[in-house]
This record gives sequence, structure tokens and C-alpha cells, in this order.
Amino acid sequence: MPDFPHLVFHGAARAVTGSCFRLVTKGGTVLIDCGMFQGSKTEKALNWRPLPFDAAGLSAVILTHAHIDHSGLLPRLGKEGFSGPIHATPPTVALCGVMLPDSAHIQEMEVEMLNRRNRGRGRGDVTPIYDGADAERILKQFRDQPLGAWFAVVEGVRARFWNAGHLLGSASVEVEVAGEGGPLRLLFSGDIGPDAKLLQSDPEGPSDLHYIICESTYGDTDRDDASADRRRATLRDEVRSAMRDDGALLIPSFAVERAQELVSDLMQLMMEGELPFTPVFVDSPMALKATRVFADHRTALEDGARLVDHLGNHHLHFVETVEQSRALGSRRGFHIIIAASGMCEAGRIRHHLKNWLWREEGTVLLAGYQAEGTLGRILQDGARAVRIQGEEMPVRARIRQIDLYSGHADGPELVQWVKERLPLRQSIFLVHGEEEAMAGLATRLEGVIAADRILTPALDEVWELSPDGPTRMAATEAPRLGPEQVARLDWHNDVTRLILDINDALRAEA
Repeated sequence: MPDFPHLVFHGAARAVTGSCFRLVTKGGTVLIDCGMFQGSKTEKALNWRPLPFDAAGLSAVILTHAHIDHSGLLPRLGKEGFSGPIHATPPTVALCGVMLPDSAHIQEMEVEMLNRRNRGRGRGDVTPIYDGADAERILKQFRDQPLGAWFAVVEGVRARFWNAGHLLGSASVEVEVAGEGGPLRLLFSGDIGPDAKLLQSDPEGPSDLHYIICESTYGDTDRDDASADRRRATLRDEVRSAMRDDGALLIPSFAVERAQELVSDLMQLMMEGELPFTPVFVDSPMALKATRVFADHRTALEDGARLVDHLGNHHLHFVETVEQSRALGSRRGFHIIIAASGMCEAGRIRHHLKNWLWREEGTVLLAGYQAEGTLGRILQDGARAVRIQGEEMPVRARIRQIDLYSGHADGPELVQWVKERLPLRQSIFLVHGEEEAMAGLATRLEGVIAADRILTPALDEVWELSPDGPTRMAATEAPRLGPEQVARLDWHNDVTRLILDINDALRAEA
């Protein structure tokens, strides 16, 4: 074991997804998060490739929150031999009980469709990254830990959770590693919520740290007015603009928290007369299950009682079966559909997009971050046509975006959060952000922290963390992806663009 802890950045390094940090100490090896990669096919392929560490050799996992880009590969750890505890807050444990089995189900369904296509092309079958049984087994390894209470992780290492204000149960993780001159103090931010976050109180955290590992998703962004009143007014205006006879407003949404926030605001706008009463369909079995978790933990939420009251509105409908979901395609009259996934990468939103993208009566409202290479980002960037499940689809629907439902703090809020953690004895590592966002946050922080102490690690980089400063270690293995391959459009995006351009040219010639 090393003299000083080593920190390895296995995900969310110059990109937003795949959060995974491996802390190697004399007492054992600990993962902070183990999330799935989203984005381009090149990045998503990392979910299938061999893990860059021995799962059976891990001592423990500390999970910041339940979102799949932070938790989604936990069942794979168990499948490959990890048998240690997974420490998380009680609401995170409850949400993972919904989200991980759902993740397994999505993989099984998508692999089944892929194998049907592969057989028609003479290719062999593939197997899911993990299945429902793997997800159920890993849930038995969760250990709930309350906010603010120290717990032992491995010999010489203890940790405690601080409210991160991002999601029900979300937390920053303070870690102390025992050393001869006193403990080395680290803080993993997790995802930091904005100050005006619906349902969540403002983020908290300790001060006087050696190292901070800080998210930077919106590090280059300023939200001028993110108040609750402005958020609802903006949503009201978007819904009014989307209203068409026999039209639909599609809102791709994460099933956990974002869906509940949207439902709460839509129901309030209708009850206050700001919008006409309109059918709202939440097309996600996981959103229904997650909503029940929110109701069970209503006391941990701001305005939790109001959310529960809104969930009883008779204009709100939860769609459970595939048959019910597909039946929405023939519904008449204006209606709103909220469906996962938030970046349009999987789930039921894709067949709703196939129904509506080509129709001028449709509107797609993107209500959250869209990672580079995802279908959501491609729509956001103004694509005239897209391919969904191998089918070309012209984009005639209105594509709109609002950023006021983001679960992430903007640049000024992140800077303020860092200021409240001072003094910082050594360095801050910027993670969970694309390069432009990290550069923007680094520039903002230069008046707070010396520029040479603001670091942006690349995928699979190893850093030794001593009380006197960090040292980047020489690589023993090549990184799984180079920086030029992370958070970028890839070959698959190029092929899709080429096919669309060829079809456009053929139609023009005809």
C-alpha cells in the first residue's frame, strides 16, 4: 500500500457522467460512486469494457446519491466479486431499491431488441451488463448512514455525509484518512444543488480541508434569476406556447426528482388558474415507484406535504404498462407527457419522440442537462433529422429548453460553495463537467484559490495525496479513453450524420 493515499479518477473526468473515484489507502480501497457512462457510443462502451480495477479487491463503496451516472454500475461490482458494504443515506438506499432494478430491466429489454436485430444480420447475441438478479443482490449490501454522523469505512478511514441539496438523499462525502501528522481531510462534493432548488434545502459542508473534489457541470453558466416564481412562470409560458389542437408537449425527464418537480409546478399552475387544466401523463413505472419513496420521506423535503397533495390531482395520470404507454400515441386533444430518460437516451421517451418529432403540432421541452453525444443534445443543437432505433426521423416539432429545473448549482453558486469550505490547505480537483464548464469554473475560482492548485484530472489518472501537496503518478496502464475521446461526438455520430446527409441528397436529386 502507498505511504499516502492515492486517488484514481475512473469517471466524470472532463465529462459529466460515469462518476467513480477510487481511494487507495493503507487500510483498504474505497470507491466513491460507481456510475454508468452516458453520451456517445464510445463513452457508453466503457460500461461494457473490463473494469479498470479488481472489484473483489474493493473494501467498501460510499455512494453520494442514487442517480444512475453515480450508482448504475454497482450491480456489476457485485457480479464481479465485490462483497463489501455500500454506505449511503437512508433516502438514497430507498431510491436505489427502485432505480437499480429498473436499470437492469432497461438493459435486458434493450439487449433483447439488439439481439433480434443482430440475428437478422447474422451476428451473435450479447448479454446485459447485469440483470435483475444482480441488482437485487447488490441491494443487500447497502448500509444506511444518517447525515452528519461519522462512520468507519476501513481501518484508518472514516467518513460522514453532508446534505448536497441536489436530490432526495444526495450528499457530499467528507473523508478523513489517518496519518502520522494528523488526518488527511478530503471532501467529495457529489452533485451540488442550486440555491433555489425545489424540494431541497441549500447544500452544506465542512471547512478546513486538504483536498476538494468538486463537480463543475455548470461552472461556466450564470442563471440570472432562478427563483421559484420565475421557474413556474417560464414553465407556464412554455406550456402555453406548446398548446395546439391535437398536439402534445413532451418533456424528457429523469424519473427521480425532476419528474416530481415538474408535476408539482404544473399542478400548482393549474390550480392557481395560470394554466388550463390539462391531462398530464407521467409515463414511467420508475417515476411512480420513486414518487412513493418521496412520499415516504416527505419530511426530508422542503414543501414535501405540498408535493404529496399535488400527486392526488385527478388531472395527473401515472402510466405503468407498455400498452398504456403506446396508447398515448392515439390520444386526441392537447396533453403533456413526462417520460424518461432525461437525455432521450433510453426508456419510453424514445417511442414518444418517434410519434411526435415529425409533427408540427408537437413540442419537446428539454428541462435538464444534455450531455455531448446524447440524442437530447443533438436535438438541442438544432438537428433537422435524427435516427432513433435505426429509423430516420425528420424534426418538425418545436424544440425548446429551460434550465431552471437543473439539479446543479451554476458557476457563482459553486464558487460560493467552495468559499464556504475554506481554508483549503492544498488543491481542488474539478470533475463532473465538460472542458468548457471546468475552464469557466477554474477562471472564477482563481481569485479564491491559487491557479496552480486548481486541477482537472483526466480519465484514469492517478494522484498521490499528501498533506504537503498532490503528485500525479506515472501511468502503469494506458487510459481507457484519451481526453480527445471524452465528451465528444464520435464515429457513430459521424455515421448517423453521413446517412442523413446521403438521404437528403437522394431526396433532392429525386
